[in-house]
Amino acid sequence: MSPLRFSVVAGSYAVLRLAPDAEVPPGVLVPPFHSVTRTPAELSVVCPDEAVPEEAKAERGWAILALEGPFPFELTGILASILVPLAKAGVGIFALSTFDTDYVLVKGDRLHDALAALAAAGHVQVGG
Repeated sequence: MSPLRFSVVAGSYAVLRLAPDAEVPPGVLVPPFHSVTRTPAELSVVCPDEAVPEEAKAERGWAILALEGPFPFELTGILASILVPLAKAGVGIFALSTFDTDYVLVKGDRLHDALAALAAAGHVQVGG
């Protein structure tokens, strides 16, 4: 796999866990980034830290790495090329994919370690 280009999305983010039949809380779907995933077991929402409702179960303090896509669906190894260096550096992740690209969340206090591991693996940070 060739080196990938990625950027850091501005801000600090939270991952919320809600009941599978819960409504999306008002006020969480705000720019610059949010994501909603419903499964039979839960409703997960990623939103800016400041948008988390008081009563929500949330894991705060995530930074978002946006891989520069779009990536064809038949291309393999995209996430592995990012996740393996992060795993070797001991950096935990929360991954999200969209139609065009992938996003990898790392805890904000490990962002420097994540960036160093990705640079050492040959990946290139762009922007900010």
